[in-house]
Amino acid sequence: MKLDFEHHQSAHCESGVTSSLLRKSATNKITEPLAFGIGAGLFFVHVPFIKINNGPAIAFRTFPGLIFKRTCIALGIAVVHKKFRSKERANNYLNQCLEEGHPVGCQVGVYYLSYFPREYRFHFNAHNLIVYGKEDDNYLISDPVMQAATTLTSYELERVRFAKGALAPRGQLYYPKNEKIITDEQIKNAIIKGIKTNVKQMLNIPGWFAGVRGIKYTGKKIKNWRDKLGLQKAGLYLAQLVRMQEEIGTGGGGFRYIYAAFLQEAYDYLLKDELLEISKIFTQSGDLWRTAAVQAAGIYKGRISSQEDFNLMGDYLIEISELEKKAFLMLKNIKWQ
Repeated sequence: MKLDFEHHQSAHCESGVTSSLLRKSATNKITEPLAFGIGAGLFFVHVPFIKINNGPAIAFRTFPGLIFKRTCIALGIAVVHKKFRSKERANNYLNQCLEEGHPVGCQVGVYYLSYFPREYRFHFNAHNLIVYGKEDDNYLISDPVMQAATTLTSYELERVRFAKGALAPRGQLYYPKNEKIITDEQIKNAIIKGIKTNVKQMLNIPGWFAGVRGIKYTGKKIKNWRDKLGLQKAGLYLAQLVRMQEEIGTGGGGFRYIYAAFLQEAYDYLLKDELLEISKIFTQSGDLWRTAAVQAAGIYKGRISSQEDFNLMGDYLIEISELEKKAFLMLKNIKWQ
């Protein structure tokens, strides 16, 4: 049982899954950058009182599932979304979907993905992939971050679909309910809606630990980590930040590059010159995130360790915060009509 499905490698798992699942419905118009932007995927949050893998809870993406959900809602596409308590029911429903011709997106844990290199496996339960068939005891897997399609045994797939811990997927799967041809006008409206949503969640979200304020807050905290935590623990915290930023879902620089590409594609639909200017700012922000990652890596690998090194790391994030604040304010002030 193998469905008519073509694997596409992407920069980010959920936007890649969304784009791939919508290719047939949207006549190939919904690229990965469009899915990421319409789904308002750009985000930042640092929750200091929650720890993940003994490090700070930092995320560079919206809550898992929102990119797919928001994109489909904005385009008027009905979706099916299921979670399960029973592994048997989850497996039976997956098989039923495949028999009915639906490739499905699944939220899974990374730690037991057998095709991932060992250095990339840790307890992170918000990865996304597509199941598009089954041959004997092997499920056919399109993981957007992999160069080619792969497989998981039924046991391996069940294990990652029911991984334990934070953001436990509980067998979660999702797919577009029906095929629907998407018009350019619908895409235009969806782009505007996605931009407005991303502006709100980066500029207007309550609190000091999310959005552009959250980036600045983290930058200030980093400057105190060396004295407050000690060099070893501070290094581990920075390693966690880099892991979430660069190794899982291209969180820091990568997301900014995707959003810059989204704004360039949005220009083709909306013809607003400001979008091209703002796109350059997000590319600049992406470059700064990558520079910050190199600085953090130097600290946690022990090559640099002075307070000045921590101050520079913090200053990078404060500069990024101001840069992204400027970009989102410019987006907020665009006159769409």
